[in-house]
Amino acid sequence: MKNFKLLASVLFLSLTVFSCSDDPEPVNEEEVITTMTVTLSASNASSVELKYQDLDGDGPNAPVITVSGDLATETVYSGSIVLLNETESPAENITEEVEEEDDEHQFFFTVGSGLDAAVEYGNFDADLNPLGTEFLLSTGAAGSGSLTFTLRHEPKKPNDGTLSDAGGETDISASFNLTVAE
Repeated sequence: MKNFKLLASVLFLSLTVFSCSDDPEPVNEEEVITTMTVTLSASNASSVELKYQDLDGDGPNAPVITVSGDLATETVYSGSIVLLNETESPAENITEEVEEEDDEHQFFFTVGSGLDAAVEYGNFDADLNPLGTEFLLSTGAAGSGSLTFTLRHEPKKPNDGTLSDAGGETDISASFNLTVAE
């Protein structure tokens, strides 16, 4: 019985010593992103705003997705993305955190069939790997299709520009149905 008590005491002390630490690792919690606003501006066309808003997150309400207008043919748009956490008041600008941690984030742009458009990165991390909170969107001929914006956390960098090669975890993904009109 004495051996059992001694063994139990040693086990308890070893668990206490090895499980406690004076220097716990900081936890980098995932960003809460409720809203993505994409602004597209061109010198020869009207600006277009794309907005994805999901205020209840995984709740029962579907996200609200809006597109303010059509894109013009054969036009280069300067694009910028703003990410917000609107569960806080005032809303927290998550874009700032993404840009500060640019080596741990990357936007990916997926152009759906029927949409004659191409996207080029406009900002990069310190190692010149793409970030994508700023970009250029070039339209071609008239048509319609989807454009999906996906923010990955801790993707492999460099990567081949595809989600499958990048890995990481998706912080937010939003698809917009766009029309390019003459």
